[in-house]
Amino acid sequence: MSGNAIAGSVDLTVNGTTYLMEGDCKWSPNSWKKETQSGLDRVHGYKKSPCAPFIEVSIRDSGGLTVADFGDMDGVTVTLVLANGKTVIGSGMWTVTPQEVDSAEGKFTVRFEGPTDSVTEVTAS
Repeated sequence: MSGNAIAGSVDLTVNGTTYLMEGDCKWSPNSWKKETQSGLDRVHGYKKSPCAPFIEVSIRDSGGLTVADFGDMDGVTVTLVLANGKTVIGSGMWTVTPQEVDSAEGKFTVRFEGPTDSVTEVTAS
């Protein structure tokens, strides 16, 4: 890791198994979402609702993995180590949405969601 790197590379592990990151990853540690509530006269405030924290990754379909296995994942720990030194950890995660492989690029997207406060960020020191 370069001392000046702020973006770019990501290392991914799920329950200690390393997978090839194809491209983008996204995450949200938020367990709540706010939706503005408006009337015909003005904005009245907002509604606060629970939402699932998530980690979403694009993985390369290497010959050594079985894509179907991702659909059965439940209670897993997902770890991202970013170029800037930050580590994102998802605990007790499960997969949502079926995985669809893009054979031309050999990639597929996996979205892990978890219970309240399941995604944490550990900043670089």
